[in-house]
Formats: sequence, structure tokens, C-alpha cells
Amino acid sequence: MKLPLQITFRNMEKSTAMEADVRVKAEKLDEFCAEIMSCRVMVESHHRHHHEGNQYHVRIDLTVPGAELVARREPSAHHAYTDVYVAIRDAFDNMRRQLEDYARRRRGEVKHHQEPSHGHISEINREQGYGRIATSDNREIYFHSHSVINAKFAQLDVGVEVSYAEEQGEQGPQASTVRVVGKHHYVS
Repeated sequence: MKLPLQITFRNMEKSTAMEADVRVKAEKLDEFCAEIMSCRVMVESHHRHHHEGNQYHVRIDLTVPGAELVARREPSAHHAYTDVYVAIRDAFDNMRRQLEDYARRRRGEVKHHQEPSHGHISEINREQGYGRIATSDNREIYFHSHSVINAKFAQLDVGVEVSYAEEQGEQGPQASTVRVVGKHHYVS
């Protein structure tokens, strides 16, 4: 980190143990990205009724070249942070994930999603509710009528172009999802 870490406590006493925990976690962020310019951490107590306990909000503002990253962990109606160390841990975990994504983008690494496979329907058995897809590598892939997601199985014909997601079934390869593509798209 180029600038010193800034830690702010709001509506609560400064704690040396909490501050040490934040410092250790902030130093670990340098392992994920060596270009961190500044880091500001704010730990805040939201005072509630004494019998409910305090709830904590943690915010981390990180400056890196070309971006400002923000991670926050705050109480909500569904999940209250009544343990400040859990809120700190979760905020730093969120920031770590953001830094890893930032570093990947800086290196030019982009997650690529596999394109669905394409083929055409080579067989339809309407009575038993299944069909087969002829793949581009000359294989036959089984699919069930419930696997068709954007058309009505009863309207499919041999030769219709489809994209599909393949998985290994009990009796060999099968299509878990089948989507009609091109001009033969039937809206259900």
C-alpha cells in the first residue's frame, strides 16, 4: 500500500484488538494486488435496543490504478452482523474477491464461458417423449421432451437446428437443455 491504512471507528470505542485484526487483513490484500494505493476501513456500531445487541457496519474503500473498489457489510433485515469480527471478515472477503477480479482484468484475463454445442434433431419419438440430436462430430445425443426449454416438444421436427448442453446420463451422453435456434424458433 502506497498510503498508510486509515481505520475509523464510529459510535464505538476504539479497540486495539479490532484494529490489529483489520491491519492483518488489510496487509493480506497486498498479496492479491500489489498496486493498492490507499485503503480506508470504517467500522461502525448501529445502536439498537440493549436487549437486541449492537449491529455493526463495515466499509472498505480501496483505491487502485483506474478504480475505486468498495466493499461493505452492513446489517439488514435478513442478516444482522452482531459480531463485529464476522462483519470485518466478510467485508475483507468481499474485497479480496473484487481485487482478484480487478487483477485478472488488468492482466487481460477474462473468464470465457463455453459456447453451447450445436446440432440438429435427427430423431423424434413423440409417443415416448424423447429425441436425438446429431452433433457436428457425428455423435447422437439423447434428449427428453422436458429438456426443450424454448419450444414445444410436439412441434419439433427432424432437421431443426438446436443448441444444447451436454452431460453424462445413466446410459451415455444426453442433452440437459435443448434450445431451438434460427428460423425454426417456436415460442411456447
